[in-house]
Amino acid sequence: MKKTLLTLFALILTGNLAFAGQGEIEFTEYQLDNGLHVILHQDNSTPIVAVSVMYHVGSKNEQPDRTGFAHFFEHLMFEGTENIPRGEYSKYVEKAGGTLNANTTADRTYYYEIMPSNQLEMGLWLESERMLHAKVDSMGIQTQKGVVIEEKKQRYDNTPYGSLLTETMKRAFKEHPYRWTTIGDPDHIRAAKDEEFRSFYDEFYVPNNAVLVIAGDINTEDAKAKVEKYFGSIPAGEKEIYRPDIVEPPLGGEVRDTIFDNIQLPLLIHAYRTPALNTPDYYALEMLNTLLSDGESSRLKKALVDNQQIALQINSFPLPFRDPSVNIVMAFPNMGKDLKVLETAMETEIEEVKNNLIGEKEFQKLKNQIESDFVTGNTRIATRANNLARYHTFFGNADLINTEIDNYLAVTREDIQRAAQKYFTKDNRVVLFYLPKNQQ
Repeated sequence: MKKTLLTLFALILTGNLAFAGQGEIEFTEYQLDNGLHVILHQDNSTPIVAVSVMYHVGSKNEQPDRTGFAHFFEHLMFEGTENIPRGEYSKYVEKAGGTLNANTTADRTYYYEIMPSNQLEMGLWLESERMLHAKVDSMGIQTQKGVVIEEKKQRYDNTPYGSLLTETMKRAFKEHPYRWTTIGDPDHIRAAKDEEFRSFYDEFYVPNNAVLVIAGDINTEDAKAKVEKYFGSIPAGEKEIYRPDIVEPPLGGEVRDTIFDNIQLPLLIHAYRTPALNTPDYYALEMLNTLLSDGESSRLKKALVDNQQIALQINSFPLPFRDPSVNIVMAFPNMGKDLKVLETAMETEIEEVKNNLIGEKEFQKLKNQIESDFVTGNTRIATRANNLARYHTFFGNADLINTEIDNYLAVTREDIQRAAQKYFTKDNRVVLFYLPKNQQ
């Protein structure tokens, strides 16, 4: 169960290769004439290299009657290119001893290869082929329609709690495209014509809507020459890139509902509307979440799991989206414990944070934990490449990989209390009771 839930909410890529070294992360960045932003991060301690491209397109760039396109292209762009036979894309990397993958969120799509450093040129060729020559043809489209529709069935429809994000977000948002999730609606995918997919590709998968990050065992000047060789001649996109500018109105009162699912253990969800990434209140809420549920000595786990033994598992976390989003508090009751009793106990702990400043000693421990997590979060090459791409894509400031910790450490005890009071309120939340179908 825990693995399934972690899979559902794993929005940030984590690398699997250790990065040696401490201190500031140095990088070089520049822009090609076609608008492609390039970030190069050199470290020669391990003979590996991460080649990654982040496109500034996610499910929020879709239309309400054509959802799931960004996720569809996550799959389709492995189909092949004009110069790579169908089904052969991944084999190039695997035969060279590397790994590759991609992931999509509401705000961006990310492709990457991790390879021996002597295969840098192959990684660049593969990504340039994907950007310029991806096969967006009838055969590939038809194949991937079947793939993503089946994925929806397997990972969402037929998985316990698989509908959790879908059910939460469609209640938390009425106007913003965050109201649908990246998997989209299979009916929209079925109904879409080939030319609609081609138009989506031509609009979003272009150099002026992407950042290329190369991290690892490289020579910076040599890498620059190779980047120019493979990406310099790709033409910039000619279409105006759709950027939704929708301000969601306040929730206007608690939304409470019950979902009956193919589950054995009930689940309680509180989803609070929260501010966007890289805002002062977001950092305060991140620290509040760490206080509440990160680690065995965190407040919710200590009170509800250990002391009262009313919860089997409890977590609180924000969805890290570029626009205002939600913070989810979720708890599984212990056997025989009522969800309403669990909800009251959970609210009591949150009210404690709202009514009283946390102690100085606990606050110092919290800051130490945040700083440790930030440092260790950048110890892997794949993660560094991802973070550099994300900071540039979202904020136009890749150096946040070094300085964002200052935003966390600037948060005060009063900021945490104020954030709890402002956002963790009844009229700003969606409450869902997930119950087994046999209780319907």
